[in-house]
Amino acid sequence: MTQRALVIGEALIDIVERDGRIIGEHVGGSPLNVAVGLARLGRSVDFLTHIGSDERGRRIVDYVEQSGVQLVSGSTSAVRTPTALATLDASGSAKYLFDIDWQLAGTPEVAPPLVAHTGSIASVLEPGCRAAAALLDAYHVSATITFDPNVRTALIKDDDIARGRIDRLVERCDVVKASDEDLRWIDPHHGPEQVARTWLGLGPSIVAVTMGDKGAFAMCRAGTVRVSAQPVKVVDTVGAGDAFMSGLIDALWSMDLLGADRRPALARINVDALEQVVQAAVLSSALTVSRAGADLPDRATRDAAAAGVSAARG
Repeated sequence: MTQRALVIGEALIDIVERDGRIIGEHVGGSPLNVAVGLARLGRSVDFLTHIGSDERGRRIVDYVEQSGVQLVSGSTSAVRTPTALATLDASGSAKYLFDIDWQLAGTPEVAPPLVAHTGSIASVLEPGCRAAAALLDAYHVSATITFDPNVRTALIKDDDIARGRIDRLVERCDVVKASDEDLRWIDPHHGPEQVARTWLGLGPSIVAVTMGDKGAFAMCRAGTVRVSAQPVKVVDTVGAGDAFMSGLIDALWSMDLLGADRRPALARINVDALEQVVQAAVLSSALTVSRAGADLPDRATRDAAAAGVSAARG
């Protein structure tokens, strides 16, 4: 039987506005990007989301299916497809205004996954966040559970409730990835490394933290590893964290460290193996920021780039 990933979370259309004018619409959503990133790396992926059957919803369906992702039955039952209006300022930074309804109903009709992932809006927005958390609990018996909070403050009405939900998900997870920016919002009183160390003590086997052009670090029980960012010309940073997450999951998959029966082995991961995992994730992220939009790399592109990095080292 083919081993599959299950990704649970939002898919939406990013509407980009500059100087009062719409300059483009793009398929987006952090969990969607993770699902597509894994599929492009050759993994079998089911994606559970909540979109409409309208024109924008059909565009999302076409995009994920062309990427090799299997949309889970029931994912197109929303009244309308979610959107995020991204208004760009003079520097190119975006301010977001979301129109999203996040709901899930019932258990997906999929085989028990090897790895189950969620994150971002889907993990904190009512009412669907409760169902997403319950599904992760249900899949814990078969799957490695992974999580990226990818905080969207524009949608959070009560900071403390959202922080509590994030903490409870961290406790249930095997692998957690966050940005240093996420961690500064989640706990403004402690540095990212201290927060990551606290999270590691709550139960995960790996906590990885991205730091933009400063690279990334990750912690496991055996210690901490640090990996520098790849030197690339940055076009934009859209999807960088999602590329890192999909690269992280893929690398652990290649090491046969995913699945509930491999949980003890994942907990014993050594720092050399963890460094290899983070290097792969950083490379996926670098390839994504070197291209416009959330254009995550496929396996051939990633492998060719990895070979180039190895040759340059030596």
